[in-house]
Amino acid sequence: MFFVLCPALLYFLHAMKKADKSARNFEIEFRSVFDKAEYNRLKKFLGKNAENLGKDDKDVHFFIFPDKLLKVTSNTSQDTAKITLKLNRIGKGSAFEEIEFPVQQSEVGRAVEIFTKLKVTDNIMHSFQKRNNYLYKGVEIALKFSEHWQYHLELELVVDDENKKSEAENKIREVAKELGVRLLTEKELAEIVKKIESEHRKKLTSK
Repeated sequence: MFFVLCPALLYFLHAMKKADKSARNFEIEFRSVFDKAEYNRLKKFLGKNAENLGKDDKDVHFFIFPDKLLKVTSNTSQDTAKITLKLNRIGKGSAFEEIEFPVQQSEVGRAVEIFTKLKVTDNIMHSFQKRNNYLYKGVEIALKFSEHWQYHLELELVVDDENKKSEAENKIREVAKELGVRLLTEKELAEIVKKIESEHRKKLTSK
C-alpha cells in the first residue's frame, strides 16, 4: 500500500505548488454556533424545508499552519477519503481557496503517518465531526457537532472565481437571516480557533 500511496501524495504536493489558479475552487463559508435546543430547532426546520443531502460524518486530521490548513479526511458515512489544502485559515476571511486530492479510505492512516513524519507542522489536531448536509435555496448547509466546536452550522457556496465572492456572501447572509442564525464575525472566529488550539496544546503538554 505504501508504494500505491506515495505517488499520490507526491502528486498532491506537486499540485500545491503548480496548480493553475483557474482550476481551483473557492469555498465561501460562514459559521454559527449555538446550544442543543437551537440545533434541534434547525434540524427540524431543515428537515421540513430543505433538501436533505444525508449524513456526512468525518474523521479528520488537521495539520495547521499560520496561513493555511492541510486536512486528511476519512468520510465514515460515505466510505471515501481525501486530502485537502485550504489556502486560508478560519478567522481570516470567508473565502477558502482549495486544492483536493482523493485517496483510498484504507490509506488514510498511512497518509497521516507520512505528513506527521515529514514534520510539516507540529500543530496537529484530530477531530470526529457528526454532520448532516442540506441544500436550502442554493446554499449548502452542514449541521454539525464536534468536540471542539460543539453544536454549530456551516453555510457554504463554492465558486470558481474569487470575483464571485461578494455575490455568494450576500446569498449566504440572506439564507442565514431566514434561518434566524447569527453568523460569527471574523474576530469571533479567530478567538474561537485560538482558544481551541490553546486548549489542545495544554492537553498535549499535560500528558
